[in-house]
Amino acid sequence: MTDLQERPPATLDRASSLLAAMTLEEKLAQIVGFWEKSDGEAVAPLQGEFTQETGLDEAVRHGLGHLTRVYGTRPVEPDERAAWLWAMQRRLVTETRLGIPALVHEECLTGLSAWRAATFPTPLAWGASFDEELVEQVAAAIGGSMRELGVHQGLAPVLDVIRDSRWGRVDECIAEDPYLVGTLGTAYVRGLQAEGVHATLKHFVGYSGSRAGRNFGPVSAGPRELADVLLPPFEMAVLDGGVRSVMPAYVEIDGLPVAMDPDLLTGLLRERWGFDGVVVSDYFGVAFLHLLHGVAGDLGEAAGAALAAGLDVELPTGDAFLAPLAAAVRAGTVDEALVDRAVLRALRQKEELGLLGATFEGEPPTGVDLDSPLHRRLAAQLAAESVVLLSNDGTLPLPVDRRIAVIGPNADRYQALFGCYSFVNHVLAHHPDAETGIEVPTVLEALRTEGFAADFAQGSAVDDDDRSGFDEAVALASASDVAVLVVGDHAALFGRGTVGEGCDRDDLELPGVQRALVEAVVATGTPVVLVLVTGRPYAIDWALSSCAAVVQSFFPGEEGGPALAGVLSGRVNPSGRLPVSMPRSAGAQPYTYLHPALGGDGDVTNLRTTPTLPFGHGLSYTSFEHDELVVTAGRTDTPLVASVRVANTGALAGDEVVQLYVRDVVASVTRPVAQLVGYHRVHLAPGEAVTVRFEVPPARLAFSGRDLRRVVEPGAFEVWTGTSETRATQSTAQLVGPVHEITVADARRTETGVDPS
Repeated sequence: MTDLQERPPATLDRASSLLAAMTLEEKLAQIVGFWEKSDGEAVAPLQGEFTQETGLDEAVRHGLGHLTRVYGTRPVEPDERAAWLWAMQRRLVTETRLGIPALVHEECLTGLSAWRAATFPTPLAWGASFDEELVEQVAAAIGGSMRELGVHQGLAPVLDVIRDSRWGRVDECIAEDPYLVGTLGTAYVRGLQAEGVHATLKHFVGYSGSRAGRNFGPVSAGPRELADVLLPPFEMAVLDGGVRSVMPAYVEIDGLPVAMDPDLLTGLLRERWGFDGVVVSDYFGVAFLHLLHGVAGDLGEAAGAALAAGLDVELPTGDAFLAPLAAAVRAGTVDEALVDRAVLRALRQKEELGLLGATFEGEPPTGVDLDSPLHRRLAAQLAAESVVLLSNDGTLPLPVDRRIAVIGPNADRYQALFGCYSFVNHVLAHHPDAETGIEVPTVLEALRTEGFAADFAQGSAVDDDDRSGFDEAVALASASDVAVLVVGDHAALFGRGTVGEGCDRDDLELPGVQRALVEAVVATGTPVVLVLVTGRPYAIDWALSSCAAVVQSFFPGEEGGPALAGVLSGRVNPSGRLPVSMPRSAGAQPYTYLHPALGGDGDVTNLRTTPTLPFGHGLSYTSFEHDELVVTAGRTDTPLVASVRVANTGALAGDEVVQLYVRDVVASVTRPVAQLVGYHRVHLAPGEAVTVRFEVPPARLAFSGRDLRRVVEPGAFEVWTGTSETRATQSTAQLVGPVHEITVADARRTETGVDPS
């Protein structure tokens, strides 16, 4: 189907007919997965705590809902695995009583997480690009690969709004601003689903708000923070994107785990927003209600609580939804009608995907190019657009005749370019003898390809105390014209990396002895260009004042090396903007630019709160000017319209990311000192100017009032372009009329347009 939001009228009859014919075991089989995995392949939280009691033969005896990570569990040849999958699907069609194929799901946050598949920049880099159209194209390329291989559902995007940079999963997130998260996340949903693959929103909701940035930590967000900051991206992806699957977060909010919260999973998601897709558990999330949260006495009780709340499918296996749930249903402690509701939703999803009635009699695909020239081009463009130039004293771009010392643990290590959920760091780390499967030029290799004479010294590892390489690095820098230091993170899982799932931090200093390495090289007097390849922002105010230039890249993927080399040489004019504030210290966390007046600096505390660099910051090799800001505001129930003239006043062509902010001056509850309500990326030649127009719907100006209704209040608004803290242009607007309550129909994105002038 081309439009995944439309369902043929026959769907209800067909799904209902199948449901009516099912035994209890056949019903339960449709709402669980099966994961063919081996011991030691730990790619999910607490995976070792669960042993899949049934083998494949037993698992498929009554049919099967999902096949879990057919391609993404270990390095397998795509052709061989496709042949296995087609044979398995034919087996389900011909050897089970009802002949229903399985739905296949995979991880796809930075591309299809499979061997030999293209690996794109991490979502934090999407945020840095501020490029909605490009993210949609990337998602479509990912979806096309998945559909060719017989994959039906992708476990992405992550729509958690960053609240605390100490949290390990920051690299999986898009930004600290809900509007940027919502627009880019919705673009990803549209791209993936346009190719016939269902997207899954993660992690609904509050996961990123855990106390002290600890994975799985309790969340104490109040209802206003939940409604105004954490929920809007999900609302946009449901209403604007028509997403077909949602995954509840592992966390508890004010003591109630999301996976058993009917107000969220049914009241808000289905009844208010009108979502009619499938809610799938995060891996082992149903069992965690019993094992970790302690809100269910056993797995059967956990299954009943999750079903009653509105969760439909247990992934990755059937720890709670098989034998424990069957026993609870037969004992009368769980109503079978809850099972029927979930099964009907799962069957309708399969119908949408063309699985009901599919025979798999044709030949499986062969020779699918998972890293095609299209994939490489899109990966290169997104990597280039996401590089943020934080500071520059004129040293950059570097002339290619300069002799450069390339130093640092991330300079010649391809794993440094990838996020936690990349196949390289997520899976291949458990298979050290396997080939990478894709071409990944390191930063050092790319600089040499760019034409630089570059010598290399590692200097240090990412995260240990060994300084034995300092002397070599210092000597090399002293003998060079410029030192390029490439430092940062290693993404992994559960404490095996410096960032990634289960890799949280107490501080925001560069890991290991990397700061000391940078300071030792700076002390030589050789100009230092610091390149940060990380999965989170670090406290680097010391580097901004001591290095000639600082460049930030958030895990830029397989084409990240050439993108960074291009920025350093000037072949690429940097255009990324910070999707998250650069923190002053870990002590200021949690921090977001969306703070009220008393959340910033002031005379009432002796400690500074504001970041080293603000959300939206980013430099270029050319210069831009904003002027002629015109704001037209009418009533509280009509859009605010703003236009601004943007000119390239420098000597080079470049991209400007025009950001529109507002501040509600006086409101019935405290409001942020700045709020992004629109953005637009525009390419300008030297001397060229355009007028960028924004139409901001009431929903973007709304907030939860004292009674928690989302409203737009009349009054004065400050409006500006620039960053969250700096104002290139500014104006004021006066909204008139009564207090306007926002409905679901109001929740749409800001419309933008460009008029040449």
